[in-house]
Amino acid sequence: MRQDKKGHIISAVEPGSIGEELALEPGDRLLAVNGQEVEDIFDYEYYVDSPSVTLLVEKASGEEWELEIENEGEDLGLSFENGLMSQYRSCSNRCIFCFIDQMPPGMRETLYFKDDDSRLSFLQGNYITLTNMKEKDIDRIIRFKLAPVNISVHTTNPELRCRMLNNRFAGRTLSYLDRLFAAEIPMNGQIVLCRGINDGEELERTIRDLTAYLPHMESVSVVPVGLSRYRDGLYPLQPFIKEEAEQVIDQVERWQEKLFAEHGTHFIHASDEFYILAQRPLPEAERYDGYIQLENGVGMLRLLEEEVREALAEEPEEEAEAGAVSAATGLLAYPYICRIAEQVQERFPQRSVRVHAVRNDFFGPLITVSGLLTGRDIIEQLKGAELGDYLLLPENMFRAGEEVFLDDVARSEVEKALQVRIRIVKSSGYDLVSALLFPDRESSPVRESALPGEAYGYEGYELDENPDAEGGIR
Repeated sequence: MRQDKKGHIISAVEPGSIGEELALEPGDRLLAVNGQEVEDIFDYEYYVDSPSVTLLVEKASGEEWELEIENEGEDLGLSFENGLMSQYRSCSNRCIFCFIDQMPPGMRETLYFKDDDSRLSFLQGNYITLTNMKEKDIDRIIRFKLAPVNISVHTTNPELRCRMLNNRFAGRTLSYLDRLFAAEIPMNGQIVLCRGINDGEELERTIRDLTAYLPHMESVSVVPVGLSRYRDGLYPLQPFIKEEAEQVIDQVERWQEKLFAEHGTHFIHASDEFYILAQRPLPEAERYDGYIQLENGVGMLRLLEEEVREALAEEPEEEAEAGAVSAATGLLAYPYICRIAEQVQERFPQRSVRVHAVRNDFFGPLITVSGLLTGRDIIEQLKGAELGDYLLLPENMFRAGEEVFLDDVARSEVEKALQVRIRIVKSSGYDLVSALLFPDRESSPVRESALPGEAYGYEGYELDENPDAEGGIR
């Protein structure tokens, strides 16, 4: 019997699967596949994707079984205690714009974990800086053909990147882009723009340098840095103002015009937040290249408007229920949700819809997205308001898979405090329209959005929640 505790504990076996046929059970420990120890989920999937597989398993009794399978690439039906089959890698940077450093004390411990794990880039779409990676990690990506790789570039100026990330290796790891490009690995890029630091001529250089990686780098987003009120002792960053947001948009759109003419893609995209700050209309849907940067707040509001328009056209007018409903959102999306409410009431006059903007007192007035609103702010600002039969809240306000806000206030607590039932609304415009018209209906009967995202309420910053750890807010 092995005395070490290497391997991976099986947490579940899917009924009717190969794993069940082999009499594998929760609590068994996978020790090796085809004679190889399994480092993480990518090793496992690579090794079992073979016509012939040999598993070495330690039963709960301590007995070891060697199992030979002819599976022709079929899934074995096994789940593991740790979905990544490995510990999460924390970030080695001290970025001047990191939102985790702007969190107040006293919140749950997992909210302070900074992830920079390349494997989560493929599993959850996280953006990584590459600074935690070694040559062997790049070799694995190329060998396993893992894609896309989502990369937080911020700047292609090596010296500036070292200063922005406070990591002396941050400039050198930009060379990994060349290896991924040579291997034709699809990539996406992200630039968190900091006023007076990586904007202006530095942004021009970064965009120009990244175009060299077309077509394998498929898109790049430019998003403004998020600044909470908890910045004592941190780098003195300043928010963008209207004129500067206009300059960023002009710069991005000039490159879009050039690149679309040359490559058939717009490639570089300014986030919705820049357009709202500049008080400019959002780009037309076609300019988002299929909404590839949706999770970075690029095109969320345009997609929401498009889906709402389609949903309203398809809902039978005579079926809408009479009654009143309310919706709460952050300050950023408030005008857009108000317009949607007006469209709903115009077509379905039997529905009364009120929209409430919630100010972010917890993180400060510069944080205007709904995804960072807290239960306490919602209670304090909506108490006594006309809320109707239901209060609609976007699912991005809640911890993934749970009904708890960032400040650990539960949905039930808010319902009790406000004396109203809360309906949590999924991300698409179809679901928003369905919830406004039929609050008791669980999801839209029309169709789900084909794209991911948190358009209702506008996410803007993303809190990545993992089974064992919670990553950074971007």
